[in-house]
Amino acid sequence: QVQLVESGGGLVQAGGSLRLSCAASGAVFSINAMGWYRQAPGKQRELVAAITSGGSTNYAGSVKGRFTISRDNAKNTMYLQMNSLKPEDTAVYYCKSWSRGGDYWGQGTQVSVSS
Repeated sequence: QVQLVESGGGLVQAGGSLRLSCAASGAVFSINAMGWYRQAPGKQRELVAAITSGGSTNYAGSVKGRFTISRDNAKNTMYLQMNSLKPEDTAVYYCKSWSRGGDYWGQGTQVSVSS
């Protein structure tokens, strides 16, 4: 199994920045890719960004150019650098791993952007 713990959420003004972290533990050797999802109140959970073990990335159109996903394999940690935040980025952000043994989710961290 893989355990994922997010951190770094908070309240920020529009135009500000936050960096989220997702620390993985357990069967980290089995992780093929990791990603960030978000879920706003009353909306479906959506993929924000993902990164493979080889470093390939993809982003949702709404965050492209503002968010950067990265991963430090030595620390078993994934990051999401969020710049130029907008009120519509307000959501609970979840970390997810796609592993040989299954898919795993973190508990989520709240990001709130005030206008």
